[in-house]
Amino acid sequence: MTPSPPKGGSRRKRRTPMGRVLTAFGVALMLVGVGMLGYVGWQYFGTNIVAKQQQAEIREELVQSWDAPAAEEPKDIKGGGFALLRVPRFGDDFEVPVVNGVEDDDLARGVGWFPDTARPGKVGNFAIAGHRVTHGEPFRHFLELRKGDEVIVETKTHVFTYVLRDDGTDRELDFSEGWVLDPVPGEPGVEPTEKLLTMVTCSELFHTDKRSVVFGELTSAEKK
Repeated sequence: MTPSPPKGGSRRKRRTPMGRVLTAFGVALMLVGVGMLGYVGWQYFGTNIVAKQQQAEIREELVQSWDAPAAEEPKDIKGGGFALLRVPRFGDDFEVPVVNGVEDDDLARGVGWFPDTARPGKVGNFAIAGHRVTHGEPFRHFLELRKGDEVIVETKTHVFTYVLRDDGTDRELDFSEGWVLDPVPGEPGVEPTEKLLTMVTCSELFHTDKRSVVFGELTSAEKK
């Protein structure tokens, strides 16, 4: 007597070695995709949350140190905050610490100051840089800057007001164009006589070797 076929239809096919490989490869691709989405999400959202919290703490600590009796001028500690930056064009509530250094860790703590350039309010070129995206993105609206905009820098002793000479879209340079940091930008070796400001950021929101740059000049120094 011939045995009846199994109930429920045809027998289940066995997976071939190639089928198992393709399945494993598909799962691996899915995991890589999930990992990349997580990384992108962290870079463009998570770092902003952490950086803004950290910047708020630095800002509070800095103001408290200024108010302390017999407080000294903040020391040049790597990554340490020493000033506050306000840019009315970026909003009435925009206030970010200026920290010593422009490496990745420094720029996550605020707007970075190029240590080889002038201090705020001094003769020469006070040069700073900030992110347009990730890590608090303090310069996200950089390209909206306009000639005549004020940039205010507060230190322990003074409030300095600079006025921009150009728009945020006027100058796009390769990251290697170091002349923008000269005491007299574009004139190496010339003795400075003016009190200048240089602001630098990435030209595009995503990775780029281009930099947007604006220059300004000091118009007011108010002693606190």
